[in-house]
Amino acid sequence: MKIHFISKIASVVFITLVFALCASSYAQSTRSKSNKEINQWYKKGDWLGGLKLSPHQSINRQELYRQYHVNSVWWDKAFEFLRTHDLDSLKPGKYDIDSGNVMAFVSEAPTKEMDLIQWETHNNFNDLQYIIVGQAKMGTTSVDDPKATVTVPYDSKRDVTNYDVADAKYYVAKSGTFFIFTPKDI
Repeated sequence: MKIHFISKIASVVFITLVFALCASSYAQSTRSKSNKEINQWYKKGDWLGGLKLSPHQSINRQELYRQYHVNSVWWDKAFEFLRTHDLDSLKPGKYDIDSGNVMAFVSEAPTKEMDLIQWETHNNFNDLQYIIVGQAKMGTTSVDDPKATVTVPYDSKRDVTNYDVADAKYYVAKSGTFFIFTPKDI
C-alpha cells in the first residue's frame, strides 16, 4: 500500500490489526463460502458493529471475510475504537486497543512527494486506514501483480516488505470512508 497526503496537514488514524494464522480446517471452511454469500455478509454490515463510516469500494471482500472470521474480536475492537472515540480530538501518538494485537496510530503529516513513499506489505498485520481531516491519495495493487517487484526483502522486525509497483489503482481518501489493506495488498 502507498499513501500520499493531498492536503497540507492531514490527521490519519491507522488501525493496525494483528491477524492469527488460521488452522487448515478453518481455512477450508471459509473457502466453501461463495462470493455471493460473502458479498451478502459484507453488505449487511453487521461486522461494522454500528460504525457509521463507510468501507471503501477497493476492500478485498473475500480476504476481509476470511480475516474477520479468523479473529472477529480484534476487528470488533478496532471498529469500536473508531465508533466510540471523538476522532477529531485525538492527539498524535499510539493508542493500544488490545495490547500487541490492535493498535491505532494517529499522525498529522504534511504532504509527501509520491517518489518518497515506499510501497509495502505486512505479513502479520492488516491496516485499517482512515483520514480524519483532509484528503489522501492511496494506491494499491495485489501481491500477485506480476509488475510488482520486491525492492527490500521482508524484514521480520518491522513486518514489512517494500516493492516497486508499475501499475496500481489510486483513490482519494476522505473523511467518512476507511480503507483496509490485508497481507494480500501492496
